[in-house]
Amino acid sequence: MQLEFVPVEKFYFALTLAVRTLEDLEHPGLIDRVRSQLSAKYGQPSTVAPGKQNTFNYVFFVNNIDNSPANHLIVSLSDWQNKLRLSSDYGWMLDPQRKPVRTDKFHYRSQFSQQLQSHLQEYLQIPCSN
Repeated sequence: MQLEFVPVEKFYFALTLAVRTLEDLEHPGLIDRVRSQLSAKYGQPSTVAPGKQNTFNYVFFVNNIDNSPANHLIVSLSDWQNKLRLSSDYGWMLDPQRKPVRTDKFHYRSQFSQQLQSHLQEYLQIPCSN
């Protein structure tokens, strides 16, 4: 798995309505540690959403993971109500009317989520397990 950061200037072009929550992770200090790690590595988040419920959202294209029939794969790391929210369009794609529809990979979302969490722990030193 390889994550390619999507900076705020390019976020609009990465936007997809098919991104859905994979996991909400919560344990003491997790949000502060994740925010610090991502800020140090990537700088400004992909979207600027100052607020109490959501203060950062880092978006990545994911390379080396098959999400066919969709053309690409997106992962989002954000804080939501003091939890780390992992979201992705894995197992989803937009139909010709731009409505999200499930693909054959939808049933493997939990496995993809575990793979993503392992990658985040190793690559970004983000502790995802409770």
